[in-house]
Amino acid sequence: MANEHDGVDQPARADETDTDDEETPLPPEVVDEAERLTRLARETVDDNEAEAYREARAELLAEHDYTARVREEEHDVLVVHPEEWVEDGTVYPERIDDIERGIERPLSGPGDPDDWEEVWEHNMAIAEEVEREHGSAHGGNAEALAEFMSNHYAKRIDQATESELEEFVEEYYPRNVWPTDDQKAVVEESVELVVELTQRR
Repeated sequence: MANEHDGVDQPARADETDTDDEETPLPPEVVDEAERLTRLARETVDDNEAEAYREARAELLAEHDYTARVREEEHDVLVVHPEEWVEDGTVYPERIDDIERGIERPLSGPGDPDDWEEVWEHNMAIAEEVEREHGSAHGGNAEALAEFMSNHYAKRIDQATESELEEFVEEYYPRNVWPTDDQKAVVEESVELVVELTQRR
């Protein structure tokens, strides 16, 4: 089976660590950046530029002993998983000790616009404006919302539905964001501030 694979250094095995038999999860911001680089590589028409994006993604994930490939199907999917699962570009099922260490992000689908990069920049600009006006706690939450809307719905924040905002607060935020205590305490207010800002624009 053909797949996209970037080689990285061989990581330590899970049984060689001194933790309580729990793997350190891949930081969600790393997965978001890997997805962003993957989308940029897919969108560019310059082969050298696409390869540069893929190399940047490989270097980013290698810092955490992870690698990535794109699984091509009806709707393409970015698959991010520990490098130790792979040898010569092939994933060996017997090496998969905990399937939850693997992460998948859809890259295409009915709701994905062609101007994903423009959507990303628009949403991140809103997050930056929230931080300037209301401080780092609200800014951090606004950035998480910007990443959520860009990567999961490929939509501008000002097009978010009420159900999508609820999904962010109730499902995505607790599972995928590593907020500070200050951020966690004000996340619902942060979403309201983002909505108010988009309505003023």
